[in-house]
Amino acid sequence: MAGTQYIIVGVGGQGILFTSRVIARAAIDKGLPIIGSEVHGMAQRGGSVISHFKIGDFSSPLISEGHADVVMAFDQKEGIRNLPFLHEGGTFLVNVDDPSMLENVHLKRYIADRRIRVCGFRGFDILDEHAKGAYLFLNVLILGAAAGMKIEGCEEAPLTAALETLSPPKFLSENLKVFGLGLNAA
Repeated sequence: MAGTQYIIVGVGGQGILFTSRVIARAAIDKGLPIIGSEVHGMAQRGGSVISHFKIGDFSSPLISEGHADVVMAFDQKEGIRNLPFLHEGGTFLVNVDDPSMLENVHLKRYIADRRIRVCGFRGFDILDEHAKGAYLFLNVLILGAAAGMKIEGCEEAPLTAALETLSPPKFLSENLKVFGLGLNAA
């Protein structure tokens, strides 16, 4: 069995660990093996958070540079910083807050040379418009976008079921609404 290797990045408080748990639950419900590791860094002060996460038959949770299938970035700067983890032809799913950063000539060449699929969307704008700026739900919006973009291991039905299982009851309704917004954003 092949597998899928994810690097999920952002800053403290963006829900990276919850996102990993949702993807893990969806994989477990499909009978797939999972393994992962998180690096919290200065998460409590808005610092870097990175999750290495694998679905499939792997023996180590850490992903070497050039081996990730997907970099899922809640924070654009953290995503760009972690692009070297992607293998050639990998997918970069990124919450874009400053489109001009992606226009950097060197970055564009790096992405083109490695045939990286860039799936960018304006998550904060979507949440401003449809969820009264509830940025707490950015992680679920990104999960919805991943499902809508057909990213391996992020299928709509299993992620929805995992959200229904793992969401705190007071956030379930909003999580499902925002997941739908992410699907539509894709």
